[in-house]
Amino acid sequence: MSSETLKTISFITGNPNKLKEFTQIIGDLPSYKLDSKDIDLPEYQGESGEEIAIEKCKTALELLKAPVLVEDTSLCFNALHGLPGPYIKWFLKKLKPDGLHKLLAGFEDKSAYAQCIFAYGEPGNEIRTFVGKTGGKIVEPRGPRDFGWDPCFQPDNYEQTYAEMSKELKNSISHRYKAVDLLRNYLLSNKE
Repeated sequence: MSSETLKTISFITGNPNKLKEFTQIIGDLPSYKLDSKDIDLPEYQGESGEEIAIEKCKTALELLKAPVLVEDTSLCFNALHGLPGPYIKWFLKKLKPDGLHKLLAGFEDKSAYAQCIFAYGEPGNEIRTFVGKTGGKIVEPRGPRDFGWDPCFQPDNYEQTYAEMSKELKNSISHRYKAVDLLRNYLLSNKE
């Protein structure tokens, strides 16, 4: 298929690690061309990551007037009733991975889940969301500290944190993988 007939989808992210991981997971998408745009979208607040992702997608659609994809990632501590949740970016910025696990120091329950929500929108169409979750626990950071909170999240049934895993293993079990898989299936079943 020639590049003129491919539908271009702009993934809105300024995070090169997130973009790299996304493109590794999604692989080849016949009929689509993916690009990325580093647009500083407002940091919306809401009850859920899904609400936030939809608002971000609406804003990106208004700006680009073309197919867009936005992501909202959460890290939810069960002992804290889901916090930091979609506000993990700000917690991480202030506490770093070394401080995140200390939030649970007074709690016996160290369980958590990582959640990725993609919101996909096209002009004139309903925004669709794709949610992936991976259960795990919060641990003292282990492994490289080059990608967010990966050093302190250990997925269920694994002895390694996301940071200690090979990229291939992480990208086959992660919350992002699960959301991308749903998105990929949707795009492939709805191509024109």
